[in-house]
Amino acid sequence: MSLSEKYDYFIFDLDGTIYRGEHLIPRADEVINHLKSLGKKIVFVSNKTTGTANDYYHLLKNWDLNVEEYEIINSTIVATNYLKQNFNSDNFFAIGEDSFINEIEKSGLKYSTEPEEIKIILITLDRTLNYSKLEIAARALEKGARFFAANIDDTCPVDNGEVIDAGSTISALEKRTHRKLEMHFGKPSEFMFNEIKNRLKFNPEKTLLIGDRLETDITMGNRFGIDTALVNTGVKYFPNGTENIAPTYQLNSVFDLLSHKS
Repeated sequence: MSLSEKYDYFIFDLDGTIYRGEHLIPRADEVINHLKSLGKKIVFVSNKTTGTANDYYHLLKNWDLNVEEYEIINSTIVATNYLKQNFNSDNFFAIGEDSFINEIEKSGLKYSTEPEEIKIILITLDRTLNYSKLEIAARALEKGARFFAANIDDTCPVDNGEVIDAGSTISALEKRTHRKLEMHFGKPSEFMFNEIKNRLKFNPEKTLLIGDRLETDITMGNRFGIDTALVNTGVKYFPNGTENIAPTYQLNSVFDLLSHKS
């Protein structure tokens, strides 16, 4: 029995699993469309915050994947939900890109670059990261701002390798301020897992999580009792401390879901 036949619910990572950079992983569209034709239930879960769920929906549709927008979750959504409920109208500063900042502002929080006013620091992927942003965040943390992150990935896979992601920025700020990150909202957090449960309504014994990262994707599956498949199409180097994180299956790519035997 193939993995596509064994499981009824599938949780897919996006960047590094379904696509990498600007290119679809070969035949990933066939896999998703085949699973949908079998009546399987799917969600796509990303720690990436440089686009909205709507952006990722249109990206996948342009590659002819049979998806719905409600099937897409990213850590921006999870962070926004938490902040709206617990810090509505507070001032925040984000090391992140405009798409992420705009979504947080929509939740009712106010963006500020004045360390004395900032109540919350949010860290995520920022391809415009500079020294000035780091110092605004550091000074706000020194003045008592809360220290949160949308995700903790050290790097993000792109077409020609990997780029620095939130985890590297978090480490720099922790060393600069002697403050520790308080919480994050992406994989493998309980915040993210609860959002997945709200969308998918799955049976853990019939669910498979597929991703390219040991420390986020595979750890989340292991933590919450879900079988996992590690694909070889995303990140190539894993951080220290991941040596004992074991996936249920190891695949070359998502296309192996159609042929790999359970």
